[in-house]
Amino acid sequence: MVKLGIILTKHYRLLSVAAILDIFESVNSIYRKEDKGNPFLITMISSDESARDTAFSKYPVSSLERAEHMDLLLIPAFSTENIKNAIHENEKFIPWLKARFEAGTEIATFCTGAFLLGATGMLNGRHATTHIDACEAFSLNFPDVRLLRDKVVTGDNGLFTSGGATSSFHLLLHLIQGYCGKETAIKTAKLFAIDMDRANQSYFGTFQPAQDHNDELVAMAQQKIEAAYHNACTIEEIIKDVPASRRNIARRFKLVTGITPIEYLQKTRIEAAKKLLEQTNQQMLEIMLNSGYNDPKAFRKIFRKTVGMTPTGYRAKFQAA
Repeated sequence: MVKLGIILTKHYRLLSVAAILDIFESVNSIYRKEDKGNPFLITMISSDESARDTAFSKYPVSSLERAEHMDLLLIPAFSTENIKNAIHENEKFIPWLKARFEAGTEIATFCTGAFLLGATGMLNGRHATTHIDACEAFSLNFPDVRLLRDKVVTGDNGLFTSGGATSSFHLLLHLIQGYCGKETAIKTAKLFAIDMDRANQSYFGTFQPAQDHNDELVAMAQQKIEAAYHNACTIEEIIKDVPASRRNIARRFKLVTGITPIEYLQKTRIEAAKKLLEQTNQQMLEIMLNSGYNDPKAFRKIFRKTVGMTPTGYRAKFQAA
């Protein structure tokens, strides 16, 4: 029997925990119907026993100090309204997670739960992913992690991460296959109608650049890019009036936003193109020009690299009308 611990962080997302429980309870049910014992023994783990949630009253709750050895620990998503504050309030878990991993426990995180694992330093030099819209913040906080923004699931020597929202189900299936075999994973996928072969989350993302900073020079550059992205200009032309050297702007810009000015321009243009594809019936040539591109081949190449599919494929999948 696999000893499975679900960490109840402060500010955890109830839906994330509920999805994890639903999947593993269903696997236990599949085994019982086949006259087998439950493959998973589920325990909730909290840094504060007084913080027990009545929604999980049927499960044993253990404090960090009293928790037994676990084979697998799961970190659900938590609120992204203030990531640094959320990590600070959950800092008790950091040394505990490191000790558990060193003792042989595997650890999996779901969506923004990767931020807590990132704070342990154990992901440094390893592959990881998180919610596509949280990738910029993750890179800023944990630059030594080899973040794979487009990936739905990553696994690196006993540490697993997943992308946002429904990507959690793909990681759950990956773990179930590892512990129970592919046949059980397929049965679970059918039960929850999960498309097992989705490997990319890029096209779900929305470019949401950092604006809550106090660097006036960077803010000026951002405003100029956002005002002129639709013109077929180079980044040098767009930010030429910013009172600083190109090298200084580039250094400060990446420090604040996590990306370079040219990357910021490309992401702004691609985000504009996505909105036009979703919300209008403009021809592809119009969309290309209105997004600041004048070379169809370059537009398709950059769009596909950024979004994970062609402009035509994106429109077919997401156009509202």
